[in-house]
Amino acid sequence: MNNRLLIISNRLPLTVEKNGTEFTCRQSSGGLITAISAYLNKDGQNAFTKKIWIGAPGCKPDEWNAAHQSCTADYQYQPVFIDAEQYDAYYNGFSNSLLWPLFHYFPSYAEYQPEAFEAYMGVNRRFAESLKNQVKTGDVVWIHDYHLLPLAGMLREIFPDLTIGLFLHIPFPAYELFRVIPKEWQRELLTGMLGADLIGFHTMEYASYFLSALELELKLKPEESMVFWNHRQVKIDAFPISIDFEHFQQTAGQELVAAKCDQYLQLKGDKKMLFSVDRLDYTKGIRNRIRAYKNFLTENPEYLGQIVFTLVVVPSRDGIKKYADRKSAIDEYIGNLNSALGTLDWKPVIYQYQHLEFEELVALYTACDIALITPMRDGMNLVAKEFVASRIDQQGVLILSEMAGAAKELTEALLINPNDEQGIGDAIKTALNMPSEEQLERMSAMQACIKTYDVNSWAADFFDQLYKVKKLQQSYAVKRLDSFGRVKLLDAYASAKHRLILLDYDGTLVPFAKEPRLALPPNELLALLNKLAAIACNDIYIISGRDSITLNNWLGHLPVGLVAEHGAKIRLIDGEWKSNTIVKDEYLAGVEILMAKYVSKCPHSFIEHKEFSLAWHYRNAEIFQGKKRAEELYKALMIYTGPLPLDVLNGDKVVEVRNRLVNKGLAVLEILKTKAHDFILCLGDDQTDEDMFRVLSGVKGAHTIKVGDKPSIANYNLYSIYQVHSLLQNIGDYPVVIK
Repeated sequence: MNNRLLIISNRLPLTVEKNGTEFTCRQSSGGLITAISAYLNKDGQNAFTKKIWIGAPGCKPDEWNAAHQSCTADYQYQPVFIDAEQYDAYYNGFSNSLLWPLFHYFPSYAEYQPEAFEAYMGVNRRFAESLKNQVKTGDVVWIHDYHLLPLAGMLREIFPDLTIGLFLHIPFPAYELFRVIPKEWQRELLTGMLGADLIGFHTMEYASYFLSALELELKLKPEESMVFWNHRQVKIDAFPISIDFEHFQQTAGQELVAAKCDQYLQLKGDKKMLFSVDRLDYTKGIRNRIRAYKNFLTENPEYLGQIVFTLVVVPSRDGIKKYADRKSAIDEYIGNLNSALGTLDWKPVIYQYQHLEFEELVALYTACDIALITPMRDGMNLVAKEFVASRIDQQGVLILSEMAGAAKELTEALLINPNDEQGIGDAIKTALNMPSEEQLERMSAMQACIKTYDVNSWAADFFDQLYKVKKLQQSYAVKRLDSFGRVKLLDAYASAKHRLILLDYDGTLVPFAKEPRLALPPNELLALLNKLAAIACNDIYIISGRDSITLNNWLGHLPVGLVAEHGAKIRLIDGEWKSNTIVKDEYLAGVEILMAKYVSKCPHSFIEHKEFSLAWHYRNAEIFQGKKRAEELYKALMIYTGPLPLDVLNGDKVVEVRNRLVNKGLAVLEILKTKAHDFILCLGDDQTDEDMFRVLSGVKGAHTIKVGDKPSIANYNLYSIYQVHSLLQNIGDYPVVIK
């Protein structure tokens, strides 16, 4: 591989500082920067020829020019300079006053400011514009986090074939929370994200919430972990971000870290140490943690003077009032706690509000007895993984909030509910009394988990899936009936002696309607079908799941053949209706009882009665409820029909029961017996049409076309009913070779 990798994040991974008259750079802290830097700086772990990090530098252009030369890394920097006022509205206003609290389940903290949303979109456009002259053929773009959700869609408009990955480092909320965002904003966020080829989340829970939002808001129909958007397959999957396990292990064994660890061990003496380190943020559950610790000491006075809580809070977002208020509340509570329970030679809490050097942090990880990590909601929480990786002695206990993404992997931790202060206290007591053998067993299991899927595995997994979905897109792109393919098809049609055209009805010739009876064929379609059927040597058949009475009323006057109920009844051209099956009334009576039960359980669903089958439609139902009830009904019908000669079809917003020996493929076989055709064209959109495509796959002169984006064994895809009509019109107008 000789691609360039373009990493795009809100900020560049460095901070510009002024020392006297000089400007210098230092690497910034944070899980995103730590994880990506670990992957990019690992020798031989990635095959990108060049890595460029793109983001806002957090300073003015002249300061950047003076400072960035002092920063060394294995990648280049490309700054995106943004007006300070616009950046504040985008960052503090929309990103961190709406998306951050809402995505972390603090809806009461969310602020809905239209001007902030405009700034958010404007900054994303600024990022896209900065890349217009930078992107080259073969580049891979990796967009990070909630600040830049619309960016993938903006880049897709400029570079249709660009390889784009998007990773969200925070939770994605349940739809009930996401839907409170104004509709226009929701669509911009979702459609922007769908500009990526691969969208990654920390857990399957977050991925499923995103898929639900796509289904409920954009009316998309996910197929497992894929959705189809703008003629492209987009994959949604979970990639739990990790750390550089070996780096933490090696650092923990360094002499400098060992010396710092010894200092902490001497300071704590025979006391036990709890340790927490967090950014200043209301999502981290710091106040609950301290209250739980105080309650623990009150209820277990024997531990007074025997335990110390070392709490480090890293400054963050000081410009947002809620954060400043939070710090004041924490400062006050710790001061009161130390005054109430402390003595002249012992303080219950040792509190620092500052950044920690890396070696200092690892020393605290290795010196403490318990790591107390209790976020109210967290995308992953790498601190938990860092603590585990640092314990080369395989001792220590991790108390971890079940609301953190890391809890899905670190199941050997003592998992707690961050709102349960009594539960946190109980976990502290359990940890303090945990035998060394149990600590070793739990710690070694967690270390094995992190070592197996470290940061390099995380990134490699992401890129592997990105290339696979890109390859999948390319394979489907070949199946599009482009202009060249259309000419070949038309030439084959024109030179044939006997032509057969097989057409599905709903979803192929006409769009779906809220009620089946409303999907009448428009006059233009009737005229087109009549025109095709009037051409010499053309045999036209409409093959539908509809009943024979409806087809006869709508299309019976045309010189075409008709197939009803997926092949249960057939009317050959110039022939009479013939039945291919008889379904016993008592069989369908039981089916109807089951379906009626689900009509009552799912508002706006209904039963369609056909001569030889029954269909339960839920196209008009609320999407989530309809999908859930359809799954339940399908399972119930599969059990009921097991010993009966019936098939259950799970179609597009419909569950249908029909005779087991009836399908569109068998109907096509019967039509093929009527005459030898050297040109066959078959179009359909539904799963039931795959039976036709399968039968025709080995037939010489057959051309099969799937209507829509879904995977198919058909030769080609057309993406809309409009394109179907256009093709049929071309056929009707194409000059036929007279033989």
